[in-house]
Parts: sequence; C-alpha cells; structure tokens
Amino acid sequence: MNNFKNKSIILFDGDCNLCNSAVNFIIKHDKKAYFLFASLQSDAAKEILLQYPSKKTTINSIILIINNIYYDKSTAALLIFRELNSCYKQIYNLIIIPKFIRDFAYNCIAKNRNKLFGKQKNCRKPTLEIQNKFLDFNE
Repeated sequence: MNNFKNKSIILFDGDCNLCNSAVNFIIKHDKKAYFLFASLQSDAAKEILLQYPSKKTTINSIILIINNIYYDKSTAALLIFRELNSCYKQIYNLIIIPKFIRDFAYNCIAKNRNKLFGKQKNCRKPTLEIQNKFLDFNE
C-alpha cells in the first residue's frame, strides 16, 4: 500500500449498483486522478484491510484510505467530495453536521441500497480505459 504516494484508495461493494454508480461518478469528476479503487470483495481490498485489524469493516460501508488513515461511512464520502472538481467540493461542507447524524443517514441508505438500486450478480469489471484506476487489475 505504500506504493500509492499521492493517491487515496476507495474500497466499495462491487456488487452494489449504487456503489458502482458512485465509482463511475467519482472517476468522471476526479480530474486529478487522485483516487484508486478496489471492490471490498477483491483480494486487493482484503490485503489492505489487514492493516486495520481494529476496524470493523462491513460490505455496507464505503472505505477511504488517505495517507494510511482509514475513514468510512459519511466521513469517507465527504472527504471524497472534497477532492472532486467543480462545485462538488462544496458538498464537503456538510462535515459540520455531527458525525452521528451523518452516519445515521448514511446507514439508512446503506441498509436499503440493494432494495432501492438493485444488486449485480458479479463485481464490476472496469473497461480497458479505466483499469489502471482499479487495484484488482494492477496486481
């Protein structure tokens, strides 16, 4: 993981349609190519998570690793917005809302995401143009 200088890693549920749509959105608006991705189901993500044994990781949470620091749920989502181009950076300002309120809203969406947005049978396979952004395909 130390080979990813100046990059942040996003771990996401590769079977979730909402999560995959979010990854597509991030890629589209990440003009600095700041983020790398791995599905939580991948060997790459499992290896990364071994470095954080004290963290309880569930498939229901997006995880962001910045400079070897682990963030999840609403904090991870807001930190991702902070790095995107255009007006999306402004969404980060929601960080002023107390974490327990932000995470409550996040958990409500996460709990129902497959009912609302559907689920894929297999994890996403990135196109050739974006494979370099996915750790699963850079090994």
